[in-house]
Amino acid sequence: MDLLAIADFNLVARHGGFGRAARAAGRPKATLSRRVAELEAALGLRLFERGARDLRLTEEGNALHARTARLLLEIDETASAIASGGDRPRGRMRISAPLLFAQTAMGKLAAGFALTYPEVRLEVTTEDRVVDMIEEGYDLVIRVNPRVDDSLVGRAFLRDQQIIVAAPHVQRPVGEEPVPAVTRGSAGAEARWTMITAAGATSITVEPLLALSSMVMVRDAVRLGVGIGRLPLSLVGQDLAAGRLVRWGDSDAPDAVLWALYPSRRLLSARVSAFLTYLTAAFPHGTAAELSAFLD
Repeated sequence: MDLLAIADFNLVARHGGFGRAARAAGRPKATLSRRVAELEAALGLRLFERGARDLRLTEEGNALHARTARLLLEIDETASAIASGGDRPRGRMRISAPLLFAQTAMGKLAAGFALTYPEVRLEVTTEDRVVDMIEEGYDLVIRVNPRVDDSLVGRAFLRDQQIIVAAPHVQRPVGEEPVPAVTRGSAGAEARWTMITAAGATSITVEPLLALSSMVMVRDAVRLGVGIGRLPLSLVGQDLAAGRLVRWGDSDAPDAVLWALYPSRRLLSARVSAFLTYLTAAFPHGTAAELSAFLD
């Protein structure tokens, strides 16, 4: 496939017409039109719908533009960096992060990174859903226990565990007596939680009195004594140290492992590489204690 033709196609798509693209690039309109027509012929696809007064991308044209525009930008940035004798992080970078990590840590991380690399224009969005990095234009995503995806590579940078906590005045259960609880998600009937202590694993009956949609809200309600809660150690570490919460035991839920992921089919840009290095420096051992201290 002709890379120059792809570049001309993206130029026209970005400016919304052959005339505007020609004026912006200082090139003949006829040349751009011919190059796009040759690309359409080579692909066997119509990339633009040509009206009397307007030009719009077809569905196939939109897909091609979404998948190639950022690649061309990275090629251009790499060439510019080599020409200037360096590979300095710069340009726009989009990151998707899960809700809890975004609420508690991402603001501080993003601010520190922006101060360290002022030429990078960082954009962070909060998404618990699985985003399509290529289609939605993300440079990097942070995910908890991500599923295997052959199109992505990355590294684990944090590991957290869930523990069972309560306000100091909440009484521990006697026998099968149910314990009031605050849960994340929809409310339900009584349930059994497994709690692990030095003496071993025990099962306790919990009665959900309050159901909330975020871990931060669950923690705040547990602090006030509504009931016990299952929460990440990093989120309640400072409360435990200050005596606002008491650790009853560990949950049997698997550890939450945070990964930084990026597409494997393109070169790692300088800005993504710099952000990964920044993450490693912020959490060198990747422990819940480090994250708890970072949130202070």
